[in-house]
Amino acid sequence: MKLYERFVYAIINSRFLKFLVIIITLGALAGSVMMLPTKIVLAKMLPGKSANTYSVYIDLPTGSSIEQTKDVGECVLNILKREKEVTDIESFYGMGAPLDYAGLVKGSGFKNSENVAEFVVNLTDKKERDERSYDMVHRLRPVIKQNCEKIKKGTVIKMIEQPAGPPTLASIVTELYGQNLESVRKLSKRVAKILKHTKGLVDIDIMDDDIFTKYNVKPNVDKIQKSGLSVEQVQKILYLAFEGMGVGVKNSEEYPSQIELFLRLSDKTRRFNAASLHDVKTKLSSFELMNQKGMMVPLGEVVDIVKSVNEPTIMHKNLKRYINVIAETDEVSQVYPLLDARDKMIKELSKDYIIKKESVKNFTHMFDLHLTDKKTGERLDIVWDGEMKVTLDTFRDLGLAFIAALVLIYVLMVIYYKSYSISSIIMAGSFLSIIGVIVGHWVADLVTRDTFFLTATSLIGFIALMGISSRNSLLLVDFAKALMSEKGIEKKRAIAIATATRAKPIMLTAIAIILGSALLASDPIFGGLGVALIGGTVAAVAVSLIFIPVLMDNTKAI
Repeated sequence: MKLYERFVYAIINSRFLKFLVIIITLGALAGSVMMLPTKIVLAKMLPGKSANTYSVYIDLPTGSSIEQTKDVGECVLNILKREKEVTDIESFYGMGAPLDYAGLVKGSGFKNSENVAEFVVNLTDKKERDERSYDMVHRLRPVIKQNCEKIKKGTVIKMIEQPAGPPTLASIVTELYGQNLESVRKLSKRVAKILKHTKGLVDIDIMDDDIFTKYNVKPNVDKIQKSGLSVEQVQKILYLAFEGMGVGVKNSEEYPSQIELFLRLSDKTRRFNAASLHDVKTKLSSFELMNQKGMMVPLGEVVDIVKSVNEPTIMHKNLKRYINVIAETDEVSQVYPLLDARDKMIKELSKDYIIKKESVKNFTHMFDLHLTDKKTGERLDIVWDGEMKVTLDTFRDLGLAFIAALVLIYVLMVIYYKSYSISSIIMAGSFLSIIGVIVGHWVADLVTRDTFFLTATSLIGFIALMGISSRNSLLLVDFAKALMSEKGIEKKRAIAIATATRAKPIMLTAIAIILGSALLASDPIFGGLGVALIGGTVAAVAVSLIFIPVLMDNTKAI
């Protein structure tokens, strides 16, 4: 104890050493904070979560047949079946899988068309396998996309993992708003192209129906009557040929009820050779109906074929029409690809649009862009949503909680000590624990195989450290003031004695926190909280026992 007392006394008794301690501390603070913009330490809402299942979404161009969807699905299944960790796969064609945690906000329950399919891939228990689910997805994604998306041009295959936190539509969601839907569609294609060329982004998809040509078959009443047929007869043959219907029943001793006989053309026969008016007329002309006189009338002679385009799904949000362009991140934080993509958008779109950035004051929408077409003056908006929006909302709320904690502690200190300078010293010791929080994440990233992100739970740990760090400084200040007032010890000597005496309880408290937090450090979700508490506690001890005595010696309030 005497040795450390002499060490502290030597520091506060030397102007050079005090200056050196201040410079080193401020340098450590600046260096640790700079780890964030320089990407030495990466920030993310929550890290990946290893689960026992993940999903595969298959989206073919609108209007694709169920057979084409099955061809792509078989390709995906053949790749997945080779994985030894896959126990079983649930396949859903033409519909979404039963709603799960991820699918609640991804619209799985609304899927009902031949061009979509979903697979639920179940794995062996995560405790029994070495490869984590998100590493498997990372490994399989390029293989599946390279081999299966080319089967049908325009196919998008997405690998969907169970989210570690609040579910979102996607990691990166770009909402495009505008009055002219055709202009929004053109902009969505340009945005999607930029996202595809942004490093770290995968599974880019435009959530809008493709525009395709279709042919409406309408019975011509005049021609039907003149041909000796009935409208009902024409409608039934059309439905019977392409959709199928019950034409009779069969009785069986093995079944208590009648068995319906279902009739429909075979899959090969009812398909058209090509999507052209000629092929539609040829197919319908091959069907013949018998009229009242026993004559056979080609179906194509009594119907009108009207060429038209499909009506895409109307997407609304806040009473405004919009189109989503979504993307997922591949084991990286969504923050940095978004910033990269945004810069590319500003550079690329500025050729045709006047771009206005959102004010920084609107924190949760500060990355949004407002476009004005240089030729037409049309207004378009690019709004960022998804996990990035949740991240901004969370960091804003945690930032406000951090500021509230600082203000509350400072007010209590001012009331207790009746001194702004002493309260500022205590607050400085509390805030400087951020050095250990950031450096702790850097060290954790070095010793772990996956990227160790600074997460929302890390900020929770930093806020929790405020009270612990303040307590350390309080012990020193109170004890030093007591030695000076009750025993008349000189100020520098009192600070040195107080620091040396209180070092032991401060260290014991820190060890208890570190050992308790070590259990959290290995958790995939709350690991950031554990590392923040460990690193922040180490920094708080160092600051309390070296930097705070220097500040105490420089204030006249003690």
